[in-house]
Amino acid sequence: MAETGTTTLYEAIGGDAAVRALTQRFYVLMDSLPEAARCRAVHPPDLSGSEEKLYEYLTGWLGGPPIYVEKRGHPMLRRRHFIAEIGPAERDEWLLCFTRALEETVAHPKLRAIILEPITRLAHHMQNKE
Repeated sequence: MAETGTTTLYEAIGGDAAVRALTQRFYVLMDSLPEAARCRAVHPPDLSGSEEKLYEYLTGWLGGPPIYVEKRGHPMLRRRHFIAEIGPAERDEWLLCFTRALEETVAHPKLRAIILEPITRLAHHMQNKE
């Protein structure tokens, strides 16, 4: 009798290489799009640490290895982002970069939709100013 396994989003989009490509593209877009300037301004000058943290977080969140939790503990994302003022503009600019990066790195539209819905909710949850 064959066992049926569950495929995670991490596996479905292409595993480590896909998550790495998504996060790299996200930060390239954030760093280069004029329409993401306010979002970029709340990040440190060197984005490499931010990129690595997002890569680690998304890896686990998508069903891959729990790298972020193993290295840094529970994400507590809202609490960790209180140091940055995130209003509607910063939130929307972050979502713009994420959506474009997702469209450019994840080929299947259904997978993109499955990922984008909770990411959008998360982005709204991260907003901490009006």
